[in-house]
Amino acid sequence: MARSNSNVLPLLISLIFTLGLLGVGGVAVMRLLGRQNLLPQLPTNNPSQPSPPTSTASPEVAAEPAAKTFNEVKAVPNGIFAYGGSTTWAPIRGVVDPVLLRVWPNFQLRYTDPPTGTPGSGSGIRMLLNGQLAFAQSSRSLNAQERQQAEAKGLKLVEIPIAIDGLAIAVNPSLNIPGLTVQQVVDIFTGKLTNWSQVGGPNLAIAAFSRRPEDGGTVEYFIQEVLGGQPLASNVTLVRDTTDGLRRVATTLGGIYYGSGPEIVGQCTIRPLPLGRQPNQYVPPYREPYVDPSQCPKQRNVLNHAAFQDGSYPITRRLFVIAKDDNTLDAQAGRTYANLLLSDQGQLLIEQAGYVRLR
Repeated sequence: MARSNSNVLPLLISLIFTLGLLGVGGVAVMRLLGRQNLLPQLPTNNPSQPSPPTSTASPEVAAEPAAKTFNEVKAVPNGIFAYGGSTTWAPIRGVVDPVLLRVWPNFQLRYTDPPTGTPGSGSGIRMLLNGQLAFAQSSRSLNAQERQQAEAKGLKLVEIPIAIDGLAIAVNPSLNIPGLTVQQVVDIFTGKLTNWSQVGGPNLAIAAFSRRPEDGGTVEYFIQEVLGGQPLASNVTLVRDTTDGLRRVATTLGGIYYGSGPEIVGQCTIRPLPLGRQPNQYVPPYREPYVDPSQCPKQRNVLNHAAFQDGSYPITRRLFVIAKDDNTLDAQAGRTYANLLLSDQGQLLIEQAGYVRLR
């Protein structure tokens, strides 16, 4: 018996030792297999590893990350590119385009008026759809009809926001009234209010002026977004352009006109009127203190950039570059133009033109 026990004991020890080695090895093998095969199959909630993005068909896109200067913008094409559209963009064109030409002399831009009718956002987009422009400038977003027309032509358009603008109300400088609510503006241009005494002013007939609805994006925006799609009243006098509208207001004691903020705020012959969402909560479109027309042109009112940026001013909008979304040279020109405007240098020039920078 003693001899039998002495033979069995070493065998047991050897067996236990072998099983231990196998167990350790098995764990190591399982861990290795888990790293190679099992872990990729497990779901993860790690926010730093989001699921792949899905494709969305949005008409508005962001441009490339902003460069600091025009020189740093990449892939600027060579050629002559026709562009056109919104008259609201005129101050921006006047400031930006000469600088662009100095920096990129082979990127030559040619502003092009429509063959018939007046220039504006709608005519610019129409010319883009008809192949007459490389890209368009707009003071409003693309509408449903324009998107349908683009689709019918096999085109895809994108709108790239580059600046913030707002609509300002101009009245005769002799009119004694602290401001208007947006609803009162709506009621004036839809014919519900016809005398300034109805809004706390003098007993004086209201003489409302507007550009024609087909003349530009500002009028279209005003009718759709401010008037809620209601047409202009029959007693609203239609004028040729903003210069004509401001001249009429300056010579008509009860006159009122609306337009792009930078085109109105600095004028010497009219008064830009504060607006509010609620009565007696008016926000001026100009930076206070108010500069009386008698001090102009030595001093001028300047745009209230802070109120336009933070949304406290009640009627703001964005300006867009409307570009083709394909692999053509025209599409590259439109994207590049937007990228130039969204650079630090471009945004500074937009601010110098009187508009509010987007970045």
